[in-house]
Amino acid sequence: MVLVDESMALVDESIHHQKHNRERDTMHYKVLLIVNYVFLLVGSVSSSLLSKFYFVHGGSSRWVATWVQCAGFPLLIPAVYAFSSTERRPFAGFNLPIVSLSVVIGLMLGVNNLLISWGTSYLPVSTSSLVLASQLVFVLFLSAIIVRQKITFANLNCVVLLTLAAVLLALDSSSDKPEGLTKAKYFVGFFCTIGAALLFALYLPLVEKLYRNVDCYAMVVEMQVVMQAAATVLATVGMAIDGGFSGMKKESQGGFNLGSKAYVMTVGLNVVTWQLCFIGTAGMVFLTTSVTSGICSTALMAVNVIAGVLAYGDHMGGSKAVSTVLCVWGFSSYVYGMYVKTKRVTEEVPPEIGTESD
Repeated sequence: MVLVDESMALVDESIHHQKHNRERDTMHYKVLLIVNYVFLLVGSVSSSLLSKFYFVHGGSSRWVATWVQCAGFPLLIPAVYAFSSTERRPFAGFNLPIVSLSVVIGLMLGVNNLLISWGTSYLPVSTSSLVLASQLVFVLFLSAIIVRQKITFANLNCVVLLTLAAVLLALDSSSDKPEGLTKAKYFVGFFCTIGAALLFALYLPLVEKLYRNVDCYAMVVEMQVVMQAAATVLATVGMAIDGGFSGMKKESQGGFNLGSKAYVMTVGLNVVTWQLCFIGTAGMVFLTTSVTSGICSTALMAVNVIAGVLAYGDHMGGSKAVSTVLCVWGFSSYVYGMYVKTKRVTEEVPPEIGTESD
């Protein structure tokens, strides 16, 4: 009897430890997910407003606006050490294919950053945010091709609504064109933003496929360091050829109409907020999927629209209001579809051994 009691006690203790570890891992996952979405939320909204702030107050170099999107990658290095365990050295899991793919994806991000800069220099924040919502169309279909993401009614319905929002915005472009901007330049900004949406949509499933070889969040941060460093090299070469560094000096000495201190703060905050945006996006892809990350990014477009109207007095006509409603509607339908699916799967899956059931 004593041996039986001791055996039962050991089994109970084992079950207790399994449940505790599972709960701890689940809690760690949830905390990490929330932290990354906060990074995405703060980074996306702040970087959009600050990028436009640069152009509104006298900044004129699109290469500078491109460079600040990636030049803050050294800020990620402390996070590499913070998330690395004592058993694992930073960058220890890297090999030639992973480094090569990270560099190629980073150069693609550099081109994406340049297209965003062109779009931001011409379009109001609210308009560029709504146009970027079209990235979800590309994300869905590229994810189906690259990572075999299943197309469901929920995500297809979301894509259709967001596409209608972007089309409606394009058709009513005349009411949203800033004063003094030609229609030709407006459409340059519009299609540059569409191009940026396409490249970013390609980036999401590519990194999801790459992250399938990753077993820890620290390595995700390390890959971001390599990608952002590659994008910085591209932007720095462009800056050197276009005279961007001398242009920065001129802007800080008088070209920026709020003064040199405000210029330095604007550039510095741009550097920080863009890194928050990118690490938040990468974390969401790693913890969920490329489609879910794209959906979460798109959900912030409505926030950016409102922020642009409040901060810069962007025109909020009927078409833009309807486009915003379509964005919110599309995102809400997707979230509801995912909720129903998760609930159904949870009800169908039997409880694990060692867990309590009703």
